[in-house]
Formats: sequence, C-alpha cells, structure tokens
Amino acid sequence: MNKLLIVDDEASICDSLEFALEEDYKVYIAQNPTDALSLLDKHDIDITLLDLKLGEYNGMDLLRKIKRDYKDVNVIIMTAYASTETTVEAIKEGAYYYLKKPVIVGELKILLEKVSEYLRLRAQVEYLDREMRGKYRLGSFLGKSPAILKIFDLVDKIKDINSNVLITGESGTGKELIARAIHYLGNRSKNRYEVINCAAIPFQLLESELFGYKKGAFTGANSNKVGKFETADKGTLFLDEIGDMDYELQSKLLRVLQEKEISPLGSNNKKRIDVRVIAATNQNLEEKIRKRTFREDLYYRLNVIPINLPPLRERREDILLLVDYFIKKYCLAFDKPMKEIDPHALDLLERYDFRGNARELENIIQRAVALGTGNMIISTDLPANVRENRPNGVGEHGLFTIRSGESIKDVEKKLIINTLEANNGNKKKTAEILGISERCLYYKIKEYSIKW
Repeated sequence: MNKLLIVDDEASICDSLEFALEEDYKVYIAQNPTDALSLLDKHDIDITLLDLKLGEYNGMDLLRKIKRDYKDVNVIIMTAYASTETTVEAIKEGAYYYLKKPVIVGELKILLEKVSEYLRLRAQVEYLDREMRGKYRLGSFLGKSPAILKIFDLVDKIKDINSNVLITGESGTGKELIARAIHYLGNRSKNRYEVINCAAIPFQLLESELFGYKKGAFTGANSNKVGKFETADKGTLFLDEIGDMDYELQSKLLRVLQEKEISPLGSNNKKRIDVRVIAATNQNLEEKIRKRTFREDLYYRLNVIPINLPPLRERREDILLLVDYFIKKYCLAFDKPMKEIDPHALDLLERYDFRGNARELENIIQRAVALGTGNMIISTDLPANVRENRPNGVGEHGLFTIRSGESIKDVEKKLIINTLEANNGNKKKTAEILGISERCLYYKIKEYSIKW
C-alpha cells in the first residue's frame, strides 16, 4: 500500500479526501508546510497531494523543497486558481500532474492509480538494475555470456592503470559503454571524461577540437579555445571512430601520445598533460595499415590493451537479459503497464542475426512497447524482417526511430508508412503484418493524411 500525504489548509478537504482514499492508501494529513516536512522526514511517503495556496504559505515553495530534498516523492498539485503560467511552473518544478479544485474524487483515483503503476514500474527497474549491477552488469553494459564476462574481468583489471585502450567491434556493440565503464569505475572517475567522434568532424576542425587554439591562429579564431586534451587532463579522452581520422592528423596525435604534451594552434608553448586515451573503431585497422591509410606506429601506441566486443549474434545467451531490461526501461519511459515477451517472439529474436547488434535490439523492443497492445509482446509486434529471419540491410525497411515524448499517434503513423514502404504499398499485406483489417488500415491512412 503506497503512502499518501495530503497537504491542504482546509480541514474539511483533508477529511473528505482521507475518507475517500484510506482503503487504498496509507493517508497522512498536514495543513501547513512545517507539518508536511515533518511527515516526509518520518515516513517514506510515495505521493503528495499539495494545495498551491496554503493560507499564508505558498505551496510552490513547498513543492520546490520537496523535489529538492525528497526527489522520489511524486507530487500532484491541487489548485482553485489554475492558470497556464502556474501549471507550467509547477510542472517545471517537478510536479507529476495538477488538478483543479474542487477535486473530483473519481478523476483523482484514476490519476493516483497511474502514479502507483509508475512507482511499481520504477521499483521493478531499480530492482533489475541492482540484480544486474554485480555479475551481469558493468556500468550501463549488460551481458552474461562467457565472452562478455571475460571483458568485465579485463575492465576490472585495467580500470586503474594508465595504459591506452583500443576497443574494436561492429557498430552497436557498446564500445562507448565499455569506455565509460573504464573511466567511471577507475581512479580517474573524479576528473573529466571527454568524447570526440573522429568521423563526424572535418580535419581542420578536429585538430582545433583536440588541441585547442590561440586567438588569431586563423580566420574566425576570435578568442582562445581549450582543446579536448587539455579539458580531459587527469581524466580520460575517448576517441570514437579513430579509423576515420585524417592521416596527417594521426601523426600529430602520435606525437602527443609519445611526448604527453600539447601545443594549441597558433602557439609555440607546450603544456604537459596527463590523459588516458581510449580509442574505438568498427574498422579493421590492420587492413587500413596495409593500405597506408592508418599509421602503424599510432596503431601500436593505441593498442596497448585491446578489447574486442563480439557481435550480438555471437552471444545469443545475452538476448533474453537485454530484452527484459529494454522492456522494463521503455514501459517505464512510456508510462505503460509492465509487459512480458511471448516465448515465440523471444525465439524469433534469439534466432535473428542482428546487424545493428544491441542497438538494433533496443530499437525493436522500444517500438514493440510503444505500439503493442495488451501485456504481452508477441511475434506480430516485431518487424517483418525479424519474423522472416532476414537481415535488415542498408536501404531495407523495418526499423525507425522513436523518440521519448512522441505521441502514440505519431509513432503509429511512422509504423504504417514504414510497413507500407517495406511491402511496396501492398495494403492487404501491410494490414496483415500490422494485425489490423484492411478497412482499419484505410481509415488510418485517411486519418493521418498518408499519401500513398
């Protein structure tokens, strides 16, 4: 039974709400901020119903203090003077929702049920996190296969030493998650962890991002800029997609790694740095060395401690662990009742060769949670390429991005368009895959103004 605190300066309102809710909640009453804070201190309160006007007191001030000192308490605002400004301010300050007074008990009960479900989901996710944090979890990386447990053991051995690390593996295998774990579990965790993607930044800009520059070093250099190496001093610098770094810039990076000092562009002064470098790539650097597009001496300077992350298809025993975690993560994110996965759907996932690795699996589960109905993820909630056990190659349809905060209608529209494209506009097949009638599909095409 969740603990509910009602904060209202009108005794009659407190009494009536307590009478209406006491069968489902352990109810506490306060008529001023002092009593409310005392009850929050003494009891593990889950939900607070807070009147914004507490006689001479401002309920917004109490809301701010609750969200600052009791972060896990969900606050529902009650007000007879609701306005757009006060509502927006209350939500910004951390209120879960607001109700206009006089409060309709039926609406309040529905809202409290939603909050209670949210609390239950959050507790389950926190429990899962605790369970996995030891044996099957390293930072944000999950796995229990022998190959992954060996990597966990290796990270534990190297986290406190200063040797450079080279992480290799396909896209989506979690290279940055391992890099973060090395930093945040090690003795450099109190200092900066900086990230730069060598493939996303042009050569000239990448050089200045790494080493910084002095005012006037080039056109547009209107002030001094501190580079990533200097920012990460005493900490860690993660160089992602190192295989795409320009060949000329590779020689400058090699010099920094050898001499452990940098010179900003436009300066002759050198500065000593203490930075642990972790690099990552999904490319075959040895092949690039043979083609003379990657420096062999830089490769050996980076590859002091190699870590190769296996693709998900080579550690299928991790799939169930990841599926359970992603289901709980997105049920909580989308405020949905907890789901389970049907054995047949799980079997399809365990037999599928994930070209996008764990990232692709996460996208699949995210979509299934967002769009699935009922409390079970079934095979028809999975993309067609998973059900047919064919790779989701470049240019093929099957996956699309869902962003937290998008409405279900927007996601449904994306799904319909994506499925129509995958089936070359065949509405009968599209309706079958989506699990709806052709009439329903035509209605939704019209509703969402889909031009097909």
